[in-house]
Amino acid sequence: MLSLFEIAALLLVLSAIFSWLNKVVIKLPHTIGLLVIALVVSMILLGLELMFPALGLTDVLQGAISQIDFNETLMKGMLGFLLFAGALHVDFSYLKSAKWAIGSMATIGVIMSTFIVGTGVYYLALAFGVHLPFIWALVFGALISPTDPVAVLSILKTVDMPHSLEAKIAGESLFNDGVGVVVFSIILAIAVSTMGHGTGHGDGHMSALYVIELFAVEAIGGAILGAIAGWFAYKAMARIDDPAIEVLITLAVVAGTYAAAYRLEILGHHLSGPIAVVVAGLMIGNKGAEEAMSEKTQGYLFGFWEMVDEILNSVLFLLIGLEILVLGIAPDYAWIILLIIPLVLLARFIAVSIPIRALGFFKTFTKGSIPVLTWGGVRGGISVALALSLPDSEYKPFILAATYGVVVFSIIVQGLTVKSVVQKTVDAEAM
Repeated sequence: MLSLFEIAALLLVLSAIFSWLNKVVIKLPHTIGLLVIALVVSMILLGLELMFPALGLTDVLQGAISQIDFNETLMKGMLGFLLFAGALHVDFSYLKSAKWAIGSMATIGVIMSTFIVGTGVYYLALAFGVHLPFIWALVFGALISPTDPVAVLSILKTVDMPHSLEAKIAGESLFNDGVGVVVFSIILAIAVSTMGHGTGHGDGHMSALYVIELFAVEAIGGAILGAIAGWFAYKAMARIDDPAIEVLITLAVVAGTYAAAYRLEILGHHLSGPIAVVVAGLMIGNKGAEEAMSEKTQGYLFGFWEMVDEILNSVLFLLIGLEILVLGIAPDYAWIILLIIPLVLLARFIAVSIPIRALGFFKTFTKGSIPVLTWGGVRGGISVALALSLPDSEYKPFILAATYGVVVFSIIVQGLTVKSVVQKTVDAEAM
């Protein structure tokens, strides 16, 4: 068994080697290139393992990856730092101008997508002879519906698009993961309560009041916690001009706020750590940068968080690619997964289009913006982490396989082509 230091060393070494290979040979966008190389290496190793099982070629990597709890590592470790780094660079004025559209897509849109995907997957499973109760199909819909802010923000760095549109995509992705996790938790609780009760079509019970209470505590409570932490950090930074201490303050804000969110309880519910660090990051990155930081401190602080973002993203996308070594995804579900991918995209299109049109944002969101918001809604590590967190059941292998298939397609295909979609949209608007 490898030690924690040895696992970290292995991941950093592989990240560095694969990043160099991508930069020199493959020349794809950084995180996408890492994922592609990790997937190819994983598939080659698995192929060689089947051909020459006595060699034990995958033993070291499989042992290291199996020791890593992907859900804990991402959701209660890396995610807070990645979200803060992303929020730090988002212009709050653009978010404010489209707050209702962003809010509706991050809430109503996620819920709509959950039920569209869940219903579609339920009937697809029936058609392919896969036993999947409706409530477990909704669990899959809930974990795959939120766009992943880590993946989205990473890919947006490679695309030149209008700042207002970029802020809307980034803003929605930063907030909808917190909402998505709450929706996922509610539906999973109902699904688990139905286990052992036959069909799984409705033995679980959860009152509407409980759901509203959970949303209010996690989302609103998380936002308030983040605003308080951001305000204290901003005031503390305004009194000094020392880049090292101010960087340390931001590290403390991320770690302390994220940890506090999971420890604090209101009416028996925890606060949303992701929403808390996003709000703190927006406050420090905008108001803090304008009023509390010198130009020198801004250079150090934003540079530091950009490097943190790059390093953690490198390790995360490497892990996504290597997870296939331990997931044991069977090829039996290949055809149904190929149909689930367009279903998820259709649900995303509907979840973007209806809230925007219902709110009457025709001037802010042109017709050309909807394809960009649809295609730019990339899924990533959060969906994989939620799928891995599911309790062992007969439905988990299928949900894992479907999640991994959608995520890999989303990052590679959507990530590599979103630039051309944006360019076509910009060209169409210019005509």
